Amino acid sequence: MSKFEKSEWAEEGHAKQFLENADIYILERQRLFKILKSFYRFFLENNVNKRPIKILDLGCGDGALTRELLKEDPEIEATLVDGSAEMLKNAKKNLESHPNFIFIEKTFQELLEDELEGNDIIVEGFDFVVSSLAIHHLHTEEKKSLFSYIHGHLNLGGFFLNIETVKAPTDELESWYRVLWSEWITDNQVKLEVKQSFEYLPEQYKDNLDNHPDTLKVQLESLEAVGFSQVDCYYKYGIFSIYGGKK
Repeated sequence: MSKFEKSEWAEEGHAKQFLENADIYILERQRLFKILKSFYRFFLENNVNKRPIKILDLGCGDGALTRELLKEDPEIEATLVDGSAEMLKNAKKNLESHPNFIFIEKTFQELLEDELEGNDIIVEGFDFVVSSLAIHHLHTEEKKSLFSYIHGHLNLGGFFLNIETVKAPTDELESWYRVLWSEWITDNQVKLEVKQSFEYLPEQYKDNLDNHPDTLKVQLESLEAVGFSQVDCYYKYGIFSIYGGKK
């Protein structure tokens, strides 16, 4: 398995820089949030029997997804997991008005290992599992194991939604998608009047050994293989996508 503690995300400086510039880094980030909230309103908000909806935020970063969901439903109960102490510290700070939320410092690999050893600390069922730009750090079989873990921790009728980068089915498309991403970054640097240049990011992403993106097709098939239904891609723009399924 890949080791989180050896990755750049274990470095405080890298995490801080990402958080400060996320709207420039991530292609159509605010639209991704809007789709997340629309999904929640349609599938979850009115479909649980008058009790708080339980959310599991995997690779939570600074808690951005949970914060967006709170705008739709301030009654949610959330468990947030991240392998980065710096990210989790920011999540706790951003969500300090919700003292009942649970924060867990664990990598995906540690979650899977704990489950195999019968020491899984996440024991309750969830109505909605979300993740954003974290699962692409896992290899193909690790992703499938995590999808199985997620399926096992969902209540019947619950949903999984993943905002993620994916690998294009051909090298030519992959090259164009990086150009799309670079154009987005350039446009937003100008719009936000940011002097620092981030045009190197698409190439850096490609060459980063911590990244192990799979094609969308492979990941959708993996979800189906572990038991998810209604599996589909809900949005895609270049390498950025939203996909998921229902238990």
